Amino acid sequence: MSADTAVEICIDDVDGAVVAQECGAARVEVCAALSEGGTTPSWGALTAILARVQRLEVSVLVRPRAGNFTYSVAETDTQLADIAAVRSLSAPPDVRLGVVVGPLRADGTVDTDLLRRLVAAAGDLPVTFHRAFDTLADLSGALETLIDAGVTRVLTSGGARTALEGVDVLAGLVAHAGDRIEVMAGGGVRACNAAELVARTGVPAVHLRAGEPVVTAASSATDISYDVPRQVTAPGPVRAVVAALAEW
Repeated sequence: MSADTAVEICIDDVDGAVVAQECGAARVEVCAALSEGGTTPSWGALTAILARVQRLEVSVLVRPRAGNFTYSVAETDTQLADIAAVRSLSAPPDVRLGVVVGPLRADGTVDTDLLRRLVAAAGDLPVTFHRAFDTLADLSGALETLIDAGVTRVLTSGGARTALEGVDVLAGLVAHAGDRIEVMAGGGVRACNAAELVARTGVPAVHLRAGEPVVTAASSATDISYDVPRQVTAPGPVRAVVAALAEW
């Protein structure tokens, strides 16, 4: 197949968007603080990314904090304001903006009321429901909830630790979804398993963090140092997954 399989790269570095574009990815999910599971990126990061890319879908994580996915009134207001900010951004003609959300109730079900508010706030922007979906007990039922709320796609491993481990559930979700919502596979996606994953499930898109650790070499005149390892988006893993999907 599979030039038709979209590759989405999860990034929290501005240069990562350029890497993803140059290496053949179709989309990026822009986050901050991926070491904490991801939070909403800054306005500055988003404007810098949009100044550097020409053909990508740029989905913006809207998550006001780390931790669970049950939100207070203030956190709800924050998410609505962040979505309004994303909608106000100016993107190049061939760059499409989107948002990524995942509100849950305290009982571990989708917060349908909040989800509908977030989808309405997004307007014509595509809305992705993130891997909070994988914590739900009834994935098929939850998929119907997302469809009814107007969600464009869901990122999922099929409720398993990795997408390959959840391959049978993923295949069922793809069949259940039909053309009503896109099921995007994420969780342990690598060049060595991407083609198998798509072949066994029929997912139209895969998602991965193509990161590699780096240590900045900042000088210090004292014993205080902030040189800690961090991840940046690396071209090798992006190219490898794109190539693996193009070859079968």
